[in-house]
Amino acid sequence: MRDAILLSFTALCLVAALRHPFAGLLTWAWFTLMTPHQAAYGVYGVPLNVIIAGVVVAAYIVSGEITKFRFDPITSLIIAFAGWLTLSQIFSLAPENSEIYYDRFIKTLLFIVLCAQMAAGKLRFNAMVWTIVAAIGFFAAKGAVFTLATFGQYRVQGLPNTVLEDNNHFGIAVATILPLIFYLRAEAANPWIKRGLVVLFCLAIIAIVGTHSRGAFIALIVFGGFFWIRARHKFAILAGLMLVMIPTITFMPGEWSQRMRTIGEATQDDSFIGRVDAWVINWKLATAHPVTGVGLRNSYDKEIAQTVDIERAETAKAAHSIYFEVLGGSGFIGLFIYLSLFVYAFLSAWSVYLSKTNPKLAPWKWRFAYYAQMSLVVFAIGGASTSMEMWDGYLIIIALISALKKIAVAEQKPAGFALAAARARNWRGRKRFEDLHEESAEAR
Repeated sequence: MRDAILLSFTALCLVAALRHPFAGLLTWAWFTLMTPHQAAYGVYGVPLNVIIAGVVVAAYIVSGEITKFRFDPITSLIIAFAGWLTLSQIFSLAPENSEIYYDRFIKTLLFIVLCAQMAAGKLRFNAMVWTIVAAIGFFAAKGAVFTLATFGQYRVQGLPNTVLEDNNHFGIAVATILPLIFYLRAEAANPWIKRGLVVLFCLAIIAIVGTHSRGAFIALIVFGGFFWIRARHKFAILAGLMLVMIPTITFMPGEWSQRMRTIGEATQDDSFIGRVDAWVINWKLATAHPVTGVGLRNSYDKEIAQTVDIERAETAKAAHSIYFEVLGGSGFIGLFIYLSLFVYAFLSAWSVYLSKTNPKLAPWKWRFAYYAQMSLVVFAIGGASTSMEMWDGYLIIIALISALKKIAVAEQKPAGFALAAARARNWRGRKRFEDLHEESAEAR
């Protein structure tokens, strides 16, 4: 039954995509973020996401929407990063190992480029934001209920066989969407939707705590601190956060409290030491292969790791850092492009937010820019201890910042051009009237 429902709904979405390619892009985002086919066992393993991607790309070309493709700095950086990953794969030390991750990352970047180009207009834009929040928020609400039902005795995990399966990854992903929940609440007109988003926000906090992830808890604290610093009603915000967090933390078992206390004793924690070993290995691999790196996640290979550090290769596995993953896999140039993408996206959002006093700029634009900055900061700090560089969620936020910047510029320029054109028409009209008046006077 699940299979029939999923296939029928997907087929309807793809039919709609033939006329409206963005509908297909939303379906692609849904499959990427939620992987619903994993819950339909009969179609599990069927490459539905590949089929959806193919239909979206074909519809994008056939519909003529591709003619609206515009290069901007963020799009250019994404394409440059994809190109550098391709070069790294060509010179990979173990291409058969890195190929699966390269393929996954390239497909993700293709999707992100399309998001940056197709999320034009408020309706499309907010539809994509709702897709992110609904997809991650569903699992967050489910995790919160699980935490409350088990009295926090067990860790909340993400969906199996996905990027977010690990409790650390899942917790940081939920922390990343917290600012977007506030954005949607500000945009919602229906009071029940506003209340529902507040409930979702509270459940998301409970889910983050329920992951037992120290990295996710730090990301939550970063969000709270960043939001408090920039909020106008600081004490009201602080009281609201404490009203949710204090009962939740009190509710958690003593094991959770002991685990969180080890944050201040990281140098004595085996898990943290293992991460440091992985960081050192990726640094040494990048130093040995500074231009292209060794190929995505080849540092996981014990034989490759032993070429630079025999002792640490015995314990180090995943890089546990988006930055060291990229550094070891694509070298210093790849990391530079990757960091440039983060920095430029943040500065672009900042520039839109600073333009909020411009009467031509719609409030929803600077509001999203305001909250998107928070999301990027939360993920950038949380991602320093996790291997989430291939997660679509934060990249979608970067793509939306790119689209937002283009929308803001495109909507302001025509107004200026229209004003200039009107002035020109008025000048030509007055000139013509004066000429006619002079001709009439001469005739008399």
